[in-house]
Amino acid sequence: MKKILVVVDMQKDFVEGALGTKEAVSIIPAVCEKIRNFDGDIFVTYDTHFENYMDTAEGKRLPVPHCIKGTAGWQLDEAVNEALQENVYGKACTPVEKHTFGSADLPGLIKEAAGDEAFTIELIGLCTDICVVSNALILKAHFPETEIAVDASCCAGVTPEKHEAALETMRSCQIDVR
Repeated sequence: MKKILVVVDMQKDFVEGALGTKEAVSIIPAVCEKIRNFDGDIFVTYDTHFENYMDTAEGKRLPVPHCIKGTAGWQLDEAVNEALQENVYGKACTPVEKHTFGSADLPGLIKEAAGDEAFTIELIGLCTDICVVSNALILKAHFPETEIAVDASCCAGVTPEKHEAALETMRSCQIDVR
């Protein structure tokens, strides 16, 4: 059975940058360990905005410019990027730019990578209550019979309370929380 790991938005702006939190910083070692030792296909999402961010629907509701393509904040956290290079199984990763919370492209990319083989999906990353839950629910809608899990120790929310609420939402939607 093929294994898929989705690393959600482990970008500098969500770790220590414009929208960073101490909780995001605290999961870096666990995220890096998971990536280094994952034996399967790895997809890495990038929250991707542009200079017009403040004019977008998201920018009007969250007026904090972040993850502007080409800036340092858009790049992956340095330790996470190093872990992707150090994967002990030599697995390359597939980058997935997304312009909103969840990626409409991700299910098709995963299906293409899996081919006819059965697969499982595990998600890790930031923020549990926004982009992780959005991608988990999109994937569950596309693959209702597939085992989909989230590693709670490799996720952080905007606040600890929102992290827990998102985990509960995912449990309610039959996504395994580990």
